[in-house]
Amino acid sequence: MIPHKVWATTRRDFLTRAGLGFGGLALSALIAGETRADSPEIDPLKPLSPRATHFPARAKSCIFLFMEGGPSHVDLFDPKPELTRCAGKPLPPSFGKVFTSMGVGGNNLLASKRKFQQHGESGTWVSDWYPNIAEVVDDIAVVRSCWADGVNHVGSVCQMNTGSILAGRPSLGAWVTYGLGTENQDLPAFVVMTDSGDPYGGPRNWGNAWLPATFQGTPFRKDGSPILFLEPPGSVTPDRQKSKLDLIADLDRLHATTRADDSRLAARVAAYELAYRMQSKAPEAVDLGPETAETKSLYGLDDPRCKEFGAMCLRARRLVERGVRFVQLYCGSGSQWDAHSDLEGNHTRLCARSDRPVAGLIKDLKRRGLLDDTLVLWGGEFGRTPMTEGTNGRDHNPYGFSMFLAGGGIKPGVTVGATDEFGLKAVEDKVHVHDLHATMLHLLGLDHKRLTFFRDGRDERLTINGGKVVENLLA
Repeated sequence: MIPHKVWATTRRDFLTRAGLGFGGLALSALIAGETRADSPEIDPLKPLSPRATHFPARAKSCIFLFMEGGPSHVDLFDPKPELTRCAGKPLPPSFGKVFTSMGVGGNNLLASKRKFQQHGESGTWVSDWYPNIAEVVDDIAVVRSCWADGVNHVGSVCQMNTGSILAGRPSLGAWVTYGLGTENQDLPAFVVMTDSGDPYGGPRNWGNAWLPATFQGTPFRKDGSPILFLEPPGSVTPDRQKSKLDLIADLDRLHATTRADDSRLAARVAAYELAYRMQSKAPEAVDLGPETAETKSLYGLDDPRCKEFGAMCLRARRLVERGVRFVQLYCGSGSQWDAHSDLEGNHTRLCARSDRPVAGLIKDLKRRGLLDDTLVLWGGEFGRTPMTEGTNGRDHNPYGFSMFLAGGGIKPGVTVGATDEFGLKAVEDKVHVHDLHATMLHLLGLDHKRLTFFRDGRDERLTINGGKVVENLLA
């Protein structure tokens, strides 16, 4: 038996080795200081004022079309002939054990019933569920190799919105408005609309977390006044309301003089002033009355199946047209794309709800000259498995799924990445959620590694400790 070796350490050795670490601590502090120097300088009384980008931006605004619940990529954008050929057979053992939300990793393969065709000059594959989106494939870039970390809706929706499957981090829209502010000072910088209630996780999906409170998203209602309590009571005259707001603002500013580190006070002052300006601007911005019959039809407002989401998409165009920085629309909010059973019935309904509005939005932005500087993103929190759940459904699949982007510096008409022969896992040019976020920030003129917020001794960022720009997507 070899005797245990005893290392003798003198006091001088200890101090020498420990002393070398002090230089590392100093260096890390200097590096952190350099990073924080890139954090945006924000006027607490005008926190939404436009700010300089890190480098020239390709996009000025973003519209995120969130298909909540997980649309099936193998039935929409990623045809798999091998899946059809092997339908009814188990997944080959070479795939190993597959963990899914409902435990269907060992179930047999389920063929797609959809008909796929190549469209446009790009030859992009799209199924017959999306005939209108098939008309704009030369304006979009399809990413077939997305992957994420969560297997359930709450964590996965949270990650697609905040970068983490765990709650408590700022949303993508909050980071964008923190970094850039907004061009329109009479409307919220970050607007959210849902078609059927809150998504899984609720308002935290557009929350600010520990960023200053003013950067959180503002939910707009579908009907009536876009924001609750926007209109004052009939007995309150404009002069009376203005004097009241001025007094409140003065009191808040006085209160803030001894609380310089409390962002909520500055956000409150800014919110009161913004709410006052929105009383005239917000109703006009979402009023579809002035739009032509042709434009309304383009978005599907003449079709009861998609009228509601079409109106949301048209309002999104009107908002970015007026300088709103970030607009997020939820189609099927409450995880309606979650086709654990009756995939055909579920996706037939939701594709009909979203097809004309999404295609209409892209066409309308392009013809108005807005697509060049508006970044559009379509997708859900994950895809669906090629294996069956029950007799006619598919389970959650975060291992490989499809999303698409358009405008704002995106290379049009390309397909990036690939999944395996059945569509289970991303295998070529994999794009993680952090990579997607890094690319979106890049197109907006922001370096995801430099857009930071100092908190609890470290520089926090949207992409946490990962993320890279997907160069194949850039025009």
